[in-house]
Amino acid sequence: MITVPAASFVHHSDTEPELLARLANERNPAKKAKIEIRLGTLKLEQAAAAYDKGQVEDGAKLLDSYLSWMKQAWSLLHDSGRDASHRPQGFIDLDIALREDIRKLADLRIHTPLADRNPIERIGVETDALHTQVLAALFPGGQLEGADSTTPVNPKNGPASALRPEGSPP
Repeated sequence: MITVPAASFVHHSDTEPELLARLANERNPAKKAKIEIRLGTLKLEQAAAAYDKGQVEDGAKLLDSYLSWMKQAWSLLHDSGRDASHRPQGFIDLDIALREDIRKLADLRIHTPLADRNPIERIGVETDALHTQVLAALFPGGQLEGADSTTPVNPKNGPASALRPEGSPP
């Protein structure tokens, strides 16, 4: 019987140098984008830590670096020629990361003094716009127009039908 040390099951948190080394050697656009997404997430975590320590200028620079990595991941996926609606690898990872990051930025904004919020708000707006582009690639053809996340959807008749009693005319 083979025994595996418990330490081998512990999740290894990637460091920036490790991620940069993996990025330099990766050729698959989806895998490369995933590494860039992880680098961006790492920068956002570092930015939050800097803001927690009152290091506003460092935090703002790290937020810019975060957004740069996320935009780079988007550009790589977009320029790869992949159809996101049919081959969503990488695009879905970016969608999920951006959704989580938008929440993290909102939390960071709430816990940051009003005078120091401008960089966070700017990055939040740009992250939201980037997320909209990713969603448009995943759901082409205007499938997102008029829909918002708070409107329930009845798959038979569209979003508005979910607000009408069953059997009532449209």
